Amino acid sequence: MAPKCWDVDVYNISTDGVLKQKFNKRVQLKIDYDPQGLSLKIVSGKFNINVFFTNVIVWLDRCNLLIHRLYKMTFLGKEIYLEFPIHPSTECCRIASRAYIFTVDNESFFIKFLREEDTRSFTISIAKVKSGKGASVFSVRTEDSSAMQYFQFYGYLSQQQNMLQDFIRTYTYQRAILCNINDFKDKVVLDVGAGSGILSFFAAQAGAKRVYAVEASTMAHYAQKLVQSNNLQDNITVIPGKIEEIELPEKVDVIISEPMGYMLYNERMLETYLHAKKWLIPNGKMFPSRGDLHIAPFTDDALFMEQFSKANFWFQTCFHGVNLSAIQNCAVKEYFRQPIVDTFDIRICLSKSVRHVVDFLEASETDLHTIDIPLEFHLLESGTCHGLAFWFDVAFQGSQQTIWLSTGPTEPLTHWYQVRCLLEQPLIVKQGQVLTGRVLLVANKRQSYDVTIELVLEGTNHRSSNTLDLKNPYFRYTGAPVQPPPGVSNISPSENYWNQLDAQGVRNAVNMVNGMSVNGLGEVSMDTTQSVINLLANELENFEIFSKSGALLEIMPAPPPIFSLGLFNSLAIYWMLSFKMIKMIFLDPTQLADGTQPNIHPGCISSTGRGRVAASPTSTQTAQLIGGAISPSLFTTPNAQQQPLLMANYPVSANLMIGDYVTPGNSMTMSAYRQ
Repeated sequence: MAPKCWDVDVYNISTDGVLKQKFNKRVQLKIDYDPQGLSLKIVSGKFNINVFFTNVIVWLDRCNLLIHRLYKMTFLGKEIYLEFPIHPSTECCRIASRAYIFTVDNESFFIKFLREEDTRSFTISIAKVKSGKGASVFSVRTEDSSAMQYFQFYGYLSQQQNMLQDFIRTYTYQRAILCNINDFKDKVVLDVGAGSGILSFFAAQAGAKRVYAVEASTMAHYAQKLVQSNNLQDNITVIPGKIEEIELPEKVDVIISEPMGYMLYNERMLETYLHAKKWLIPNGKMFPSRGDLHIAPFTDDALFMEQFSKANFWFQTCFHGVNLSAIQNCAVKEYFRQPIVDTFDIRICLSKSVRHVVDFLEASETDLHTIDIPLEFHLLESGTCHGLAFWFDVAFQGSQQTIWLSTGPTEPLTHWYQVRCLLEQPLIVKQGQVLTGRVLLVANKRQSYDVTIELVLEGTNHRSSNTLDLKNPYFRYTGAPVQPPPGVSNISPSENYWNQLDAQGVRNAVNMVNGMSVNGLGEVSMDTTQSVINLLANELENFEIFSKSGALLEIMPAPPPIFSLGLFNSLAIYWMLSFKMIKMIFLDPTQLADGTQPNIHPGCISSTGRGRVAASPTSTQTAQLIGGAISPSLFTTPNAQQQPLLMANYPVSANLMIGDYVTPGNSMTMSAYRQ
């Protein structure tokens, strides 16, 4: 709604009913949108004169900007004296034809309007809130306390930052929009739950004619600032309010939004997203277009015991002289009602996932009030089924390309993670058996769902069920690397690890081609003598015939012509068979070539003979961004020339450690690396 403003006089009412002017001047009463109803503000009626004259001096030589700048400073110069929300329970009433009384926190205010028509207009706005006639679909299905907490949460810049820093989320949305530029160019776009307005900016980048960014929290004010600072006020219109309550001046060609919560449905914003279709033209587009909820049985003894052990506190029979054990069972049930939000190794899943699909273009709001998903799993592993794991994928089905955003455990981590629902009574299952059941999600007025899971082992009388509160999850993710489940190794993990690194070392070994050394990365160095010396030194170290103080090898005789210098293995065999003929001549290390550091490519041959472990998205350093998102700045050095990160190769898996042969002062940069 557009803000309304009136000139008024404000008085305090004493306990004996005497009026006393609260401000020694006339002020302005302003009402604006608030998630609870309306926001009433008493602001100064005049501008700050000092600010006015300062701007005249600054802008005098730029007359075309003078009036605009003064107007902006005038608005910012108003001082807010009083502010409070108006909702159905607010104490207020009309007095005579030109006055209103409000009681807030045991303080009563008498507000006197200058004209009767001002009072009537104000009264109509207040009456809509008080009577509930302006109640929307949202307010009917949502508790006031939940809505207030929800919009307050998304009104924080820190929470917006948390979502924006989810690189997978943000970049996938941008790519989905820009890869389907024909769906946005010269089109009218509606951004539902715009937040900071990032999706609106992406639509503008794709050439949208007009974008309506609807945001119900106070973040709408920040979005407006960003629109103005980016000079997009002619393209993007920020509309404070709920999509169920606002009015648009026209139908739209495309609806964009990020309505997904944990387990896809949490927060019930998908219903708001579907409600927005009343503004969509026939055959219009929706980004995202569909959502797939994946469900799979899992085994995780550590997680089960962790949750169960939390209730051990209540086993105490003498806690400061009090016996707590009577409610231990209640504590266990409470902990098992919590869905677990974290990530896991896909190998803990006992079967393929079942997929439940929602087509956003076809579904209605009421379809999401009760969601009943039948389950049938053909078990691929034997073990203990501790519950069900959930994750989701969404598709952006454009006219040019379909882009997927996945929160699955096999994909880079996002701020949605994955969700697991535990059974209080696990089931013992065997490979080849069939596990059936259902997941029932029932919407509640706390903008979430009550989740009931039921599992039955077909052919037996073994069954288990549990009901969980999706509104109250346990956030378990710590940033530590995900550990594989025990018992999945069929060969020696230690030998397998070393064999892989040794194979990598062979691939990266230096080969001699036409007198030039070429490593496994395709890089060429003219200093072939030094490369051969260094390579020999590393190999001979394993035979304990290379001195730690540094040595130059004098090899006699030269290899026969049948051995190509490009075949390192052949050279190694020949030299090792002839090692009795190798004469060790100990020299000062400065005599090596020109006295520079050995010409070893970073990460190719380390001092231990083993390669370094590459960084993972959940390692300590790279977990600085939500979901392990990787910022290119994390992989550059102060002296390095910054190179653009190829998004198509995300996550970055290159071996970025440079080994013991290169000193910190070395000027090597990432620009010399290729994957």
